Order: sequence, then C-alpha cells, then structure tokens
Amino acid sequence: MSTTATTTQMPSAGYGAALWRALKSFGLLRESWVGMVGAFLVLFWVMVAILAPLIATFDPNSSIQPFAKPGMVAAKGGTFWLGTDHIGRDILSRIVWGSRTVLIYAPLATISAYTVGILMGLLAGYRRGWVDDVLSRLADIILSFPVLVLYIIIIATIGASGINIIIAITFASSPGIMRIVRGLVLDLRNRDYVAAAQTRGESDWKVMLVEILPNARGPLIVDACLRLGYVIITIGVLGFLGLGLPPPDPDWGGMVNETRQMAMAFPHMTLFPCIAISSLILGFNLLADGLREISLRD
Repeated sequence: MSTTATTTQMPSAGYGAALWRALKSFGLLRESWVGMVGAFLVLFWVMVAILAPLIATFDPNSSIQPFAKPGMVAAKGGTFWLGTDHIGRDILSRIVWGSRTVLIYAPLATISAYTVGILMGLLAGYRRGWVDDVLSRLADIILSFPVLVLYIIIIATIGASGINIIIAITFASSPGIMRIVRGLVLDLRNRDYVAAAQTRGESDWKVMLVEILPNARGPLIVDACLRLGYVIITIGVLGFLGLGLPPPDPDWGGMVNETRQMAMAFPHMTLFPCIAISSLILGFNLLADGLREISLRD
C-alpha cells in the first residue's frame, strides 16, 4: 500500500518539482543546436536591454544630425553606427532603448494572457458542464474575429498606451490559451494522482493548480515561447499602424512607420529596426523548437 501511495503521488510533487524540471529542460538546450541559437538571440537582446545606458551613445529622442548615413561621425563627437533618421535621432540608440520596451511589454502581456487563459482552461476542463459550455462559447466568439482587427478596435477605443496594449493582447490571446489548457486538463483530470487528491478531500482549485497544472507545463512552456514571438509581432504591427506607444518613446514598429516613405532613398532607417524585430522573434521561435525537441526525447 505504501508503495502504491508513493507512486500515485509522485507526479503531484507540486510547483517545486515542476520548476526544477522546467529549469532542467532549459539546461538541456545544449543538446539542441536550434534551441541554443534561439537562446543566444534572446539572451543577446536581454543583455542589450539591461545595458542600454552603456550601449546607447546618444539620447534616443535628441535631434542631432538628420539623414546621417551609417558610420558617419557626428559633428559634436561620436559615431552614428547605424545612421540617423529624418529627424536626426540616432538609430542605434533608439533600437537599443526600444528593446527595453519590447522586452517589458511583451512578457507582461504574455503572462497576463496566460494567467487569464489558464484559469479559464482549468475551469472549463475540470468542471465541465455549463461552465465548460459558457467559457468555450465565449472563446469561440472572441476567436471568430480577425486578430488584427480586434487589436485595432480595442486600442482605438481605449487609447494607445503600454497598459492598453497589454489589455488588448490579453483579451485577444487568452481564449486560444484557454483551448490548449482545456485540452490538457481533459486528459490529466482522469489520472490516478488526481483521483488520489480528490480522495484526500482537496479543494477543486488545489487539485487544478497543484496537481494538474504543473503536469501540463511542457506544452505550455513551448507555446509561451511561440506566443512571445507573436506578441512581439503584434507590438511591432501596432507601432507601425500608429497604435503603439505614444511618441517620442522608441518603438521598433513606430520607427519603421515613421521612415517607411524614405525607405528607398535611406534604407537604413527601416532596415535596422526590421532586423531587430525579426531577430528577436526568430530567437523565441528557435527556442520553442529546441524545447519541443527536448520534450519529444523525454
């Protein structure tokens, strides 16, 4: 009996064991060159954001020398390594400071969307019945709208700001996360360790959050990395449409929007922000692929 009880409760070791297994998965990235490349790209931009005051050679919002080409020396000293835009702002400095914007709001929006989506998915998959029907129909209604149109409607209604971008992404993304979590819960709710927890008289929320959720971590971690890439695209698109962060704060999508009409004559103004967006998205996608490879081996 003691052996059976121990075996039954092994998967429900809780968040400590789940966190250890998640960290172990990240440690195993060295077995996947794809994951290593992705981790390097993500880590590169994280370090750029952290060291922004040291890397940026100019004030990102100061008008210094308009239409300077990459490598041109500034009149008052310093070098415009990536050139300047039409207003005279240093592109490298704006990209560096813009990385902070992306790496703050993208994770916050993703965490917010996952918090709402996970709670909805746990309730729908575990409770079933009318709760599942209501939440599933609500998710179907939201997902029936084109995502970009939904973002534009929300931001245009409540205004452009960092908090409102997080709200819009949470509203539009949480139903998709809810569907993933619901499917995982429908499978895990019938496992022996869940039945053992129910037998011990644990509450529904404790069963959902302590017994089921940690054991659904694998697909959710991979999806979170992919969704971070989608969120970065969303922030860039909203900035390009003029619905991102209000100027003059550096915003990669806004930088492309401001200089798109001069792209033929001065391609560096739009090229470098596009490279920054693409490299960070590529990093998260490759990281997700690496984590998926590792999970399939286990």
